[in-house]
Amino acid sequence: MEKLELYPKQLRPDIYLLDEGHMATGYVVVGEEKVCVIDTMNGFTDIKSFVRGFTDKPIIVINTHGHPDHIFGNVYFDEAYIHEKDLELAEMFAKHPDFIKACEEHGFSMPPFKTIKEGDVIDLGGKTLEIYELPGHTPGGIVLLLKEDRILFTGDSINHYLWMMLDGCLPMKDYVAALDRILFLEDKADYILHGHASDFDDISLMRCIRQGAMEIVEGKTENDGPYEWFGGVAKKHAFTLVEGKKYSPSDENIICYR
Repeated sequence: MEKLELYPKQLRPDIYLLDEGHMATGYVVVGEEKVCVIDTMNGFTDIKSFVRGFTDKPIIVINTHGHPDHIFGNVYFDEAYIHEKDLELAEMFAKHPDFIKACEEHGFSMPPFKTIKEGDVIDLGGKTLEIYELPGHTPGGIVLLLKEDRILFTGDSINHYLWMMLDGCLPMKDYVAALDRILFLEDKADYILHGHASDFDDISLMRCIRQGAMEIVEGKTENDGPYEWFGGVAKKHAFTLVEGKKYSPSDENIICYR
């Protein structure tokens, strides 16, 4: 596979942000007994070697959803967890001829998936990750609450560029309903770390993106313009952040939809 630069950033003594060539972001949470890798990105960098550079504790890998830029780095590990509703999606990408060819050329293989679901709790020793479902961007999207640090890891389900125009994305009204169901997490977390971030976002990003999605549901889209992407042209709807709160740098704050 092509190699990209890995830009690790130690956010806290036991939490690392891993920026893979400015294309995707993963995270490492270090507990007293185990380590959790949240999303493995595109597979261009050996995350396992990075982790082994500072600890020999057992590693648990969790994918927030099944898109390639969150699962392909699983090849460096023995197994990974994902929600069962994203299994088909993840396996579709893992079986793509180009990915299989790249794996063969480098002696890699995709490890088996294990399923994870809402209500599951990952105990790392002094660090507890609680799993919650947030379908929308994909059917099996999950978020992880790091209880002790009050941090919510959201993958792509909550971020500054929410893609809702892909095949498999849920209707916008269903995404809003899914968000509403877990809005109580606002009281349990102070920060969000998402799948394409360079730093912390204030937890208010959760309600900001909910407001933007609701505007689309209500048809308040008269100012929406085109959004060009590799699949064609969609629409983009801007949403507003809360003044005075701290957010990870972003050129735009938009929801992309058909």
